[in-house]
Amino acid sequence: MSTYRLEKLLSPKSIAVVGGSPREKSLGRALLKNLRGANFGGPIHVINNKYPELEGIAAAKSLRDLPIVPDLTVVVVPPAQVPSVVAEAAAIGSAAAVIITAGLGHGPGSLAESCEQIARPHGLRLLGPNCIGVMAPIAKLNATFAAHMPEGGDLAVISQSGAVTAGLIEWAVRRAVGFSALVSIGDQLDIDFGDLLDHFALDRHTRAILLYVEAIKDARKFMSAARAAARSKPVVVVKAGRHGFAAKAAATHTGALAGSDEVYDAAFRRAGMLRVFDLGELFDGAETLGRIPAVTGGRLAILTNGGGVGVLAVDRLIDLGGRPAELAPETRARLDAVLPPTWSKANPVDIVGDADAARYAAALEALLGDPRNDAVLVLNVETALASALETARSVADVAERQRAKSIHPKPILAAWIGAGPEISEVFNRARIANYATETEAVRGFMHLVRHREATTALMATPPSLPQQFVPDVAGARRVVESVLAAGRRWLDPLECAELCAAYAIPIVPTRLARDPQEAEAVAASLFASGSAVAVKIMSRDIIHKSDVGGVRLNLVSTDAVRAAAAEVIAAAAAARPDARIAGVAVQPMIVRPKARELIVGITDDPTFGAIVVFGHGGTAVEVIADKAIALPPLDLGLAHDLIGRTRVARLLRAYRDVPEAKIDEVALVLIKLAQLAADLPEVMELEINPLLADASGVLALDARIAVAAATPKFKGKGHPRFAVRPYPIGWERRFSLADGSRLFARPVRPDDEELVRQFFMKVSPQDLRLRFFAPVKDLGHTFIAKLTQLDYARAMAFVAIDENSGEMVGGVRMHADSNYETAEYAILLRSDWKGKGLGWKLMELILEYARAEGLQRIYGQILRENSVMLQMCKEFGFELADDPEDRDVRIATLALAQPN
Repeated sequence: MSTYRLEKLLSPKSIAVVGGSPREKSLGRALLKNLRGANFGGPIHVINNKYPELEGIAAAKSLRDLPIVPDLTVVVVPPAQVPSVVAEAAAIGSAAAVIITAGLGHGPGSLAESCEQIARPHGLRLLGPNCIGVMAPIAKLNATFAAHMPEGGDLAVISQSGAVTAGLIEWAVRRAVGFSALVSIGDQLDIDFGDLLDHFALDRHTRAILLYVEAIKDARKFMSAARAAARSKPVVVVKAGRHGFAAKAAATHTGALAGSDEVYDAAFRRAGMLRVFDLGELFDGAETLGRIPAVTGGRLAILTNGGGVGVLAVDRLIDLGGRPAELAPETRARLDAVLPPTWSKANPVDIVGDADAARYAAALEALLGDPRNDAVLVLNVETALASALETARSVADVAERQRAKSIHPKPILAAWIGAGPEISEVFNRARIANYATETEAVRGFMHLVRHREATTALMATPPSLPQQFVPDVAGARRVVESVLAAGRRWLDPLECAELCAAYAIPIVPTRLARDPQEAEAVAASLFASGSAVAVKIMSRDIIHKSDVGGVRLNLVSTDAVRAAAAEVIAAAAAARPDARIAGVAVQPMIVRPKARELIVGITDDPTFGAIVVFGHGGTAVEVIADKAIALPPLDLGLAHDLIGRTRVARLLRAYRDVPEAKIDEVALVLIKLAQLAADLPEVMELEINPLLADASGVLALDARIAVAAATPKFKGKGHPRFAVRPYPIGWERRFSLADGSRLFARPVRPDDEELVRQFFMKVSPQDLRLRFFAPVKDLGHTFIAKLTQLDYARAMAFVAIDENSGEMVGGVRMHADSNYETAEYAILLRSDWKGKGLGWKLMELILEYARAEGLQRIYGQILRENSVMLQMCKEFGFELADDPEDRDVRIATLALAQPN
């Protein structure tokens, strides 16, 4: 249900607490104390059968006895009683319930399942069970049993662990870091990461989101929400259970499922989230994001009174991928004027051990004025020659003066080594991000840099493919269906070759020989072309041929081939007497001495579904353990990023007498595999090892492919095994207009940026104003990327292309709300294509799509003067109404009848 009724959870007008006792340590009593201590503005009610009052509040016997329906119900009764409390809250119309109680179990027949089944028909949102509760300082809400309540701020926390939530709260109270909300989601019975990411992405009080993750329950929903949130604000995530033993521990806690950490890392990267690896880093991220809105680049200037600590900071900066800033000549001159002759003359700017407050202030002002840095880190090691406290105050004064002069002040970070709490208080009051060590400070700065890079990557236009390919999907599907019909899981080598050929993946030719004599004849034709041959056992029951002695290589005579074929058939029959042996596969030996051996493939993750794997291949693939993972679908940019995250990527470049491999062709193979996984969800595993890559191109030497019925892994529509919804090729359409024009309509792609830009160049300023409600002056990358880079799980845009000219002549788009019930549409035509019936065709297309997606209604905002669009809406059956917030705008709404 996504954001439905979450405002009642995070900003309720009334609350009821069910359960508790007068005992000093009871959960109910602790919750009531916190609710009252937060100065919650609405009524707080107590439901308790045993005690007439708690914390001075008279107790009612049941929720039905209350004079009002509480927005929020907090449940702290024993596990067996929780379903009945949920049923009562649902029946009276309460909007949300926080289930603090643990021990409700998981899965079919559990108390947790009963609660979910009871709540859902009534629209009652459930947080928990097994959680610490919810806190929203801005709303004066503290429905938790945490020890303290932090101040209001603009950081939101979503945590699967109550202990981590409590730890963040205690840290924040000491550091004067404020939060818009902290939500402990526990077992995610209903409200989950995706719901809360959608909420906080649009929350004007939230500037950054922090996540503590043990396991994701609905990967597709999570990815869609995370990608949307990360485009608008920083999302920082720490994932527990990175190693096998820790993952088992997480599974026994609130994380019922924990997928491979490498896959989680790929998912976080794809979503544009900033991953950190422990609570210390998460705290650093909170400190930085809580004080600094953003950085414009990765160049850091370092100001210090100790050369050693400054050099350590530079080392750590370079380790983490940052750049020490160069000093501009005018900055160097300005520093020369205010510093002693012995200052370092470079970055780090060492202003010598006797530096006092005035020297720090003068140097800091010079660095803040230098255009060659993006932020300044101020370090101090206290000495007997100057007061660290006075120096901190001088830095705070400079920061205040800078803020008074600029609406976008340059970020300042501080680390006073070994400083006491009084210095942190100075920086906290001045809203300066401050840390205990230079390492933490540099790491905090790099969080900002990494977020900027991730945001840029999310908005980047992928390069066009070096070549277009049209896979033979029908032929590939015939292969897969024949294997499934035979009740088999693994494809034989001939079928593997046929499937690879359908997707234009070069693979060594393979011929079947049913006996040694046939093998001899096949080999003779290969010898005529000058090639040695390989003989491999052919059995649909034997996957790893070398394990049964089923491979012979570098055979150079027909006698040797005949003998080898007999040997491998005998060896395989001895090792696997149950196996059905069809004969042997005869292949030419491939001699490419400067080729690199790679591994590429598709596998299935229990949480995120289909994933693409790339790495260093060959027989020692497990020993080398050099691989990277990505979530499909892929474009050329994502494929190159996947390759670049491995060590073998460096070997693909030229070195010594070895020319560079055709890296674009390697990337193209990855794209083809991702497309194969999109077209054929029955392909559960695919491994090409080795894939040879050199200056002449790529060639697969061996492939293993397993198939099974495509059981949907995710809820709702879309690909059954993709966490990121792929390009919807099934929505490509061709149609004609009354004047005979032939058009091709298809979903927009990220690489359509130039196509769309040229389209806008031929739309009149007046038509642009009617579409965007204001003059459009900026047609740059950022503006167009927002139109071309869609999450197909929640938005769709079709471009209409004139088949004669290849130019875009119109477009229509819709963007659904986070509940996927209502969508807003918009249509824009090239000005010289108006009046031809194209707008009508595009409206028909978007309505067809919305109905197929199961949306309930679609609406558009239309300027009152746009009479043509208003008339078309009337003819389609839209209801027109005035926009209550803008008298110049009318809202057209259409209830969608669902297709049969």
